Amino acid sequence: MAMQPKISAFFKRQAPGPDKSSGGDTHRGGSDAMEAKRPKSCADGKVLNKKRNYAQFHLELGQPDFLLHMCSVCGMMYARGNDDDEKAHKAYHKSYFEGVPFKGWRNETVVARSEGGDRIILVADENSCARNSKVQEVIKVVQKELGFGEGQLLHKLCKVYLFISSQRIVGCLVVEPIKTAHKVIPGSTEENGSDLPVDKIEPVKTNHTLEFGKISFKREVLKRHDHSDKNKEEYRDPGAIICEKEGVPAHCGFRAIWVVPSRRRKRIGSQLMDAARKSFLEGETLCISQCAFSPPTSSGKTLARSYCKTSAFLVYKEQDA
Repeated sequence: MAMQPKISAFFKRQAPGPDKSSGGDTHRGGSDAMEAKRPKSCADGKVLNKKRNYAQFHLELGQPDFLLHMCSVCGMMYARGNDDDEKAHKAYHKSYFEGVPFKGWRNETVVARSEGGDRIILVADENSCARNSKVQEVIKVVQKELGFGEGQLLHKLCKVYLFISSQRIVGCLVVEPIKTAHKVIPGSTEENGSDLPVDKIEPVKTNHTLEFGKISFKREVLKRHDHSDKNKEEYRDPGAIICEKEGVPAHCGFRAIWVVPSRRRKRIGSQLMDAARKSFLEGETLCISQCAFSPPTSSGKTLARSYCKTSAFLVYKEQDA
């Protein structure tokens, strides 16, 4: 009887094969298995980096934490939780509220000093990189505060006055030479067009009465008198400034004035304008009537009336410069 050959079977755990739907074989062996273990390489023989880059994504559904936050004091937009943004906001906020840090320059042109050690300097050497960079840092804050576009505040004929206190720039005045200005018509910046004087309103009684049991309501009509065109100008919107058409001679234009919020209402703006009047023209002090304001904001109108001690202060436009 012939002997059957002995067959030994060895079994190993089989790795999961590719998806049957892909059409590939279930088992691979030999050189195919070795190739699968080897990392892929480029044509020049370098092994490709197997590390993967991951990025965190989120769904923006109106969550406040994912949006830029605007500071209610300085107005800067920044991302909360971002170290770089937080650091930039902290520096800008302090410069805006307390003033831009300033250690001083050599050969400063000091035009005014106070007993407390404060001083006003005139930036005369625009060619110095250090001085120009510091001025631009201040102008950047002023432009944002007053609504000027980037690069629209300064030009070659402008002069810049800086108020220095406790090693910080707390005030800035930009002036420019002008030729003419226009006087503001008194009352055009103070009266409201919808609020007519009481003596101009006359009640007119009618017979229209509504009765609900023991309660009666009488209808009363208020009639306003017509005004001439001349009088109507006195009752316009307080935000509008009405000036006389005929211009008057002027020399110095206050283009922009700014004081840090922590130092306002302390006559810093008035001191800056006084210094400019005394130093704008060499050897001559200008009168207030020879100076004019660019179209002011609401707070600027209050400053102009207070400084000029009249509502009929001068205003100039770019065409007058």
